[in-house]
Amino acid sequence: MNGDLLPGRSLRIEVLAVTDPGRKRTENQDQFLVASLDGRNPDGPLLYGGDDRAGLHGPESFEVGPRGALLLVADGMGGAAGGATASGIATRVVHGIMSTQWGDERRLVPKTFAQHLAAALEQANTLIHSRAQREAELGGMGTTATAVGVLDSHLILGQVGDSRAYLFREDVLTQLTRDQSVVQMLQESGALDATEARTDRRANLILQALGSAPAVDVELTHQPLRRGDVVLLCSDGLSGEVEDTEIRRALAHRTSLAAAGTELVEWANARGGPDNITVILARFDGDALPPPVSGEVVGRQLLSMEDF
Repeated sequence: MNGDLLPGRSLRIEVLAVTDPGRKRTENQDQFLVASLDGRNPDGPLLYGGDDRAGLHGPESFEVGPRGALLLVADGMGGAAGGATASGIATRVVHGIMSTQWGDERRLVPKTFAQHLAAALEQANTLIHSRAQREAELGGMGTTATAVGVLDSHLILGQVGDSRAYLFREDVLTQLTRDQSVVQMLQESGALDATEARTDRRANLILQALGSAPAVDVELTHQPLRRGDVVLLCSDGLSGEVEDTEIRRALAHRTSLAAAGTELVEWANARGGPDNITVILARFDGDALPPPVSGEVVGRQLLSMEDF
């Protein structure tokens, strides 16, 4: 996996986020972040939110520099104080480490980016877990984290939990992540079918989260990026209520990302809005990206240690 962003050519992102507490909860424990990592944004992330930042954020457009960009969704859990604290730590720590340690890296290639991203998520896990151990009121807190790095013409994904990432390309929606959940495990074993999985009472049980144990196993995957691709990140407040076919329809029928993101959140709320809902949408363009290739593999592609 080598970098292939050609000198003198551009890669641009149009991005926005929509977040909402839903219909059943008064507090939004989701957090999201969109940041350039090339040092041109000293004031912090381009988009950052959670807590009382409900609504539409963006759109923003920017050109990706040699150190790339970072998108992240974190879904906190563990009580009113704990969930928001855990997701807030995750977004700040991952962004801080990627801005500094990756910012000092000299080998600007995707596999090195992936190493730094995994280390950042592991450090976030350590800090959340240790704070939960020290402060009784935060006991049991944790958070999912799904992060997408953009470097050259690659997406590098790091995941803990069940927040999702999708790729929309040429009218086809593909899930790039695998839910680390009890229901997903049962579905893969054949114990549940897709319809049963959506209504199973164990739908909120996940196999790991940042902060729930002293160590965490970050799943790293990758995906080649093509001109016109749209990436969607979301908490399960969206994916638990809105079918993949409906997500595809919203992206296919809406000309603007803002309209698509707002519509998706509205659909989740119309179905009861039982959880916080957060969506990031990013569209990629520029002459540095090749056009889509017929027959190219699209989907969850694991990175193994041999890739490093």
